[in-house]
Amino acid sequence: MKKMKSGLTRWIIFLIIAIGITLAVIYRKQLDASALQIWIESAGNAAPVIFMLIYIIGTVFFLPGSVLTLLGGALFGPVMGTFYNLTAATIGSMIAFIIARYIASDWVADKTGGKMKQLIQGVEDEGWRFVAFVRLVPLFPFNLLNYALGLTKIKFMHYSLATYICMLPGAIAYTYLGYIGKEAATGGEGLVQKSMMALALLAIVAFLPRLIKKIRKDKTVEKEEV
Repeated sequence: MKKMKSGLTRWIIFLIIAIGITLAVIYRKQLDASALQIWIESAGNAAPVIFMLIYIIGTVFFLPGSVLTLLGGALFGPVMGTFYNLTAATIGSMIAFIIARYIASDWVADKTGGKMKQLIQGVEDEGWRFVAFVRLVPLFPFNLLNYALGLTKIKFMHYSLATYICMLPGAIAYTYLGYIGKEAATGGEGLVQKSMMALALLAIVAFLPRLIKKIRKDKTVEKEEV
């Protein structure tokens, strides 16, 4: 009886997730960031909590993370915006990881296809370092990657820490970009300097994948020589 209840619960959760992701994918282009910003701003002191809950749900249900990250910068500025964005994205990633590991493993394996073998092999060879690599170098779609990594043998804590730390550069850059967008719209001071800072941050984030790939390639060559 307990097994039946457990199986039924898993199927209900899986069904809710599948429906949620399907609806999010269908209507993702209709996400109105301006209306969402006004609604969150009207929440007063509860705004950060509401925003983070929306971001967490969005991460689980495949809403575009870039839109939410930009919105976080516009709402809360570069410092607190980065903290809220990064924390919410990580929590959402952790939930997706748990769902894949304990509830919807078959569905995730089907969606990731042949790439799953690459992920599993990478994690088996390098552990948390591979998670750090795929967070810094966007080889896989962010939302799908959260689920896919749940099918590997990596420890949950290692996954969570690597995710939080290695998503930081991108979170800083895109949050700051959202902040600059609001400053430009409202005529904030020092816009030229802030814009240059935003471009510099984006350039660093864009260069990171090349640098990391080169380091990994050099290490691979060294191992082969040894």
